[in-house]
Amino acid sequence: MVWLRRTTHYLFIVVVAVNSTLLTINAGDYIFYTDWAWTSFVVFSISQSTMLVVGAIYYMLFTGVPGTATYYATIMTIYTWVAKGAWFALGYPYDFIVVPIWIPSAMLLDLTYWATRRNKHAAIIIGGTLVGLSMPLFNMVNLLLIRDPLEVAFKYPRPTLPAYMTPIEPQVGKFYNSPVALGSGAGAVLSVPIAALGAKLNTWTYRWMA
Repeated sequence: MVWLRRTTHYLFIVVVAVNSTLLTINAGDYIFYTDWAWTSFVVFSISQSTMLVVGAIYYMLFTGVPGTATYYATIMTIYTWVAKGAWFALGYPYDFIVVPIWIPSAMLLDLTYWATRRNKHAAIIIGGTLVGLSMPLFNMVNLLLIRDPLEVAFKYPRPTLPAYMTPIEPQVGKFYNSPVALGSGAGAVLSVPIAALGAKLNTWTYRWMA
């Protein structure tokens, strides 16, 4: 029955990773990462890093296997690529949905857990900080490699987008006004307590399973 329990665990991870992908994207909607990427990058970074860390650390500690966080992030990435393909099939441009870069940040969480010999508290503090710091960096590099999101937004406006949400060019210049710096700082701070919440969910899960 051991193999059945392990299989159930990993299938459970797949199901929740798919659902968390929907929640993560819907935090700003599908086109949030294109037409609002430059304007609301800080908000997006916080929602992405916290959503990733709470699920990744939950399942990493649930299985006790370093690498589970990366597995979790990989499922989220694949599922989002499916959504990207669906929008592309509907006639929208290839860059209409930009798949967030979850995997490298999840790898840092796995690395922390492995390097500290499966220390839960180190995974929460160090791993959570690394996820919050790295997500905005990876995602901004990702954005720089595609067409201008504002150009895509104006060319392919969403019919249901209210007039007051029309994308505008943000005034970003100085370091303290940088979306990457603010996103990394806020993400590093908030990802730690959210990681602790993900770790605490294990206690509730084991009690439920008992």
